[in-house]
Amino acid sequence: MSGTEDKDAGPGERIAKALAHAGVASRREAERLITEGRVAVNGKVLDTPAFKVTADDLITVDGKLVGPRPPTRLWRYHKPAGLVTTHADPQGRETVFSKLPPELGRVISVGRLDLNSEGLMLLTNDGELARVLELPATAWTRRYRVRAFGDADEAALAKLAGGVTVEGVAYGPVDVAVDRRTGANVWLTVGIKEGKNREVRKVLAHVGLNVNRLLRTAYGPFQLGALAPGAVEEVRLSVLREQMGKLYPLGADGHPLKAGAASAPAQPDGVRGPGRAQRRERKGPSHADRRRRP
Repeated sequence: MSGTEDKDAGPGERIAKALAHAGVASRREAERLITEGRVAVNGKVLDTPAFKVTADDLITVDGKLVGPRPPTRLWRYHKPAGLVTTHADPQGRETVFSKLPPELGRVISVGRLDLNSEGLMLLTNDGELARVLELPATAWTRRYRVRAFGDADEAALAKLAGGVTVEGVAYGPVDVAVDRRTGANVWLTVGIKEGKNREVRKVLAHVGLNVNRLLRTAYGPFQLGALAPGAVEEVRLSVLREQMGKLYPLGADGHPLKAGAASAPAQPDGVRGPGRAQRRERKGPSHADRRRRP
């Protein structure tokens, strides 16, 4: 199917978005699958991610039928250091996803933690939810406990609250609090809202601090808490719906809603303002209903 037949003005949602919703892949990964000729609709191979599909269309990936869209689910995972956040590592290193319980099925990480970082990682079966939660416009704070080597100049750290440019990359506000000093190291609490590649390490190196341990303790309203390294715990649907608010409305069955509608595909691109999730960011969910250890 070519771009001239993509039903771009018709009903439905774009195929890449539909695949993300179905938990097949992130939207970016879905676009790659399409360009590689691995996605077909009603038996015809696609060559454009702009093609729109409805519930009546039969979608296959690598010849396998994509089933009905499952309810949106979210898990908290305590990533240990030494794992890479990818489904397949070309260097053969152990990955986050190889350590998860198989009953989770295919899940997508909300953002990443690098090889040597540890702590809270959110996992979901809904690629569109992952995309929304990663957007800087969502304005959720990622909070970290950081140990770093060097002399912590509190005046220099305070200036980071206004943002900083490092090696040509502009970083938004970085909130840093000095917790305690232990010998040549200092313990810090760091809050950021963008999550650019190795942002905390690069920004602190800019002010003379070499990070030697980095633990994410919160992502928006969701907290690491007492979750043990390697453990994964599902967030109850009632908690997830409350925290998402208008940011990504979910129905009682766990399927995304249009704002003000009883049932329809989600339209997160149209969300204009912060919902309860942002206002309640520091409170976080009190419980989750399932704990597993891989």
